[in-house]
Amino acid sequence: MQGFIIQLNRARDEDLVVTILSKQSLDTLYRFYGARHGVINLGFKIDFEIITSVKSTIGQLRDVIHIGFPWITDHNRLRHWQQFIALFYPHLKDSEETGSFYFDLLDDAAARWQTQNPKRIAVEAYTKLLEHEGRLHKEMNCFFCDQPIRGDISLIRSYLPAHKECAHTLSIQQTGLNELLENHSSLFISDKEVERLWYVMMEGL
Repeated sequence: MQGFIIQLNRARDEDLVVTILSKQSLDTLYRFYGARHGVINLGFKIDFEIITSVKSTIGQLRDVIHIGFPWITDHNRLRHWQQFIALFYPHLKDSEETGSFYFDLLDDAAARWQTQNPKRIAVEAYTKLLEHEGRLHKEMNCFFCDQPIRGDISLIRSYLPAHKECAHTLSIQQTGLNELLENHSSLFISDKEVERLWYVMMEGL
C-alpha cells in the first residue's frame, strides 16, 4: 500500500504515531523505533504494510519503503511541501472515508513539484480541492457586503471573493483569477498574487 505521511507525533522513547493518506483510507498507525528502520518524515510518500492485533486498538506501521522525489533534497521545495501537506491532517482527520481524490491530488502535485513554482502548484491544487468539495465560489459577490465585485478582487479564507475595500487585502486582477477558478491555472497570475493566495491557503483548507 502507498500513501503520504500527513501527520507525525512522537510517542514514548523514539516511537511514532503516524497518519497516512492513501488511495483507500486515512490511517493512524504506531511505528516502533528500531535501528533497522529507515528515516521517515512529514510529507514523505511511502510504501507500507499495516499489521493489526486484537491486543491493540491501533495498527502497526511495518515494512516501510520511502518513495523519493527528485526535489526531496531541495530544502526550500521540501519546506514548502511540508507546509502544504500539513494542511491536510486537520482538514481530513474526522473523515470516515476520503476516497482517492486527495491522494491523487497530492500525487499529481508531488510529480510537478520539481519543475514548477511549488506555490503555484499548491494554489492550483487548492482550487481543485475547493471545487471537489463544492466550495469554489465563481460568482463574484462580496463575502462581506454581498454586492457584485467590479474590477480587481480580494480573496479571503477558502478563496471567498471580496471587495478589496471590504477585505483590506491585496487584490487580484480578474483575468488571472478567472483562469485560476475555471481551469485551475495560475498562468496569468503574478508572483506577488500567488504569494497572497499561498498565504490565504496557509490559514487552513
